Amino acid sequence: MNTRTDGPRAGANVTAIRPQQLQSASQGQAAPLIEIDGVSLTYGEDHHSVLALHDFSLKVARGEFAAIVGPSGCGKSTFLKLVSGLRRPTAGTVTVANQTVDKPVKIVGMAFQNAALMPWRTCLENVMLPFEVVQPHRKRKRTDYALHRERAVALLASVGLADALSRYPAQLSGGMQQRVALCRSLVHEPELLLVDEPFSALDAFTREELWDVLQGLHAQRRFTVVLVTHDLTEAVYLADAVHVLSARPGRVIHSEIIRIHRPRTPRDRFMPAFADMVLSLRSKIGAARGQVS
Repeated sequence: MNTRTDGPRAGANVTAIRPQQLQSASQGQAAPLIEIDGVSLTYGEDHHSVLALHDFSLKVARGEFAAIVGPSGCGKSTFLKLVSGLRRPTAGTVTVANQTVDKPVKIVGMAFQNAALMPWRTCLENVMLPFEVVQPHRKRKRTDYALHRERAVALLASVGLADALSRYPAQLSGGMQQRVALCRSLVHEPELLLVDEPFSALDAFTREELWDVLQGLHAQRRFTVVLVTHDLTEAVYLADAVHVLSARPGRVIHSEIIRIHRPRTPRDRFMPAFADMVLSLRSKIGAARGQVS
């Protein structure tokens, strides 16, 4: 989704629309990579069952940066499991790249709150891990080793870690570990990146630095991103569109297109229009939690 505008920074604005209208707008510029249609998901059985999602529908265009926000327990992480093929829906359909999802999706890269780096492997070796486990790269890991290494080195350099290739995770700060984890999730050039609160455990300055790292990688490579976050500032700063989920069972109850030019800078976060967007989303989540703002 192209969200560039020709106006000045102070003219940043937000458009609030219904989810289905946003989906149509996304399709107008790029075919959807993700289509969720009437999905429900239940955990457990009988009287121990929990309905996590109900009548959940959403489309994300190819190349779009989408953010998912909502109250705790609303099914944000469950949504990522459905898209990645780690869970099957109880009802409805999940389609990624025109294929019905019934098994783990090969075109996906994933990053989480915990960097989960292997402590016995160097930064470079951690980043190269997908080439050992993801097909078709796994079949060619020996013949393509030099190419894979070159790609990993270039990616680490692009996030400021050119001098950390031989360091181990214990020798890295939390922010550096998350940079390595991002590189690992992208080194095999997935079409779709799923990120689940990857910066929430970091201090404010490091978190904001990594926002710009992720924004820069997305601008360079134009993969599709779905970000799950509780941080509304993060959602507005990074996303082309923000989708608010209801309390459990989760479904999309509100969507906003974020019309701020790119690249976005820290100065944008202090503009009145930016603050209005965050406040609007906060009020929607408050309503979803049954609170009156």
